[in-house]
Amino acid sequence: MIIYSFININKSMKTRTNWLLMILISGLIISGCSPRAKYERRLKHELARGVRYDSLFLGLYFGMPEKDFYIHCWNLNHKGLLKQGESNTTAEFQLKDELKYPAVMDFYPKFNQGKISEMPVSFKYRGWSPGIKIFSSNNLLNEVQKWYEKIYGKGFIEVKHPLHGTAYVKINGNRRITIFIENDLRVWAVFTDLTVKKGWNDSVPQQGNVQNDTTKSSNK
Repeated sequence: MIIYSFININKSMKTRTNWLLMILISGLIISGCSPRAKYERRLKHELARGVRYDSLFLGLYFGMPEKDFYIHCWNLNHKGLLKQGESNTTAEFQLKDELKYPAVMDFYPKFNQGKISEMPVSFKYRGWSPGIKIFSSNNLLNEVQKWYEKIYGKGFIEVKHPLHGTAYVKINGNRRITIFIENDLRVWAVFTDLTVKKGWNDSVPQQGNVQNDTTKSSNK
């Protein structure tokens, strides 16, 4: 009887161990397929390539000197392509045919050692009004992502952003593009140079007086 009981206990322990191993393996598989794990793998792979993708939009690029940025925006303003954004703190570009409905794109970069290292860009529909579903930020996010896939290629992955909830991220070399919703009105796309900053503290644009700065810089 004692031997029989010992055999049963031994079988029970083996069964329990097998279940624990299965649970552990399943957990590892699930965690390895999680959005965060996919992002970390993509990040490691792209940075290891050593290839730079500095192009942003409208002739702007990572590493562009601050003075050159102001002069470039001043020239685009004189061509009628840009104008002052909200409260004169951003540059504004009108989206006419890029999205399904007319929208406004505002941007102002962050500088590191006098050069562009990050470019937060905000979008909003020109006809936005509370309760109009076609102008919702969810639709706007989908439209911005589709447009960016045409420009920068497919491959956006869904992640859980620590500050902004659900976000869509694409990494090419040193360039990360993060798209997320701020509120019912506004969607953001943040371009980050990962050789300068790898963290997730994407934020609203650095405030600056675009009109005064571009005029001042162009006269130097």
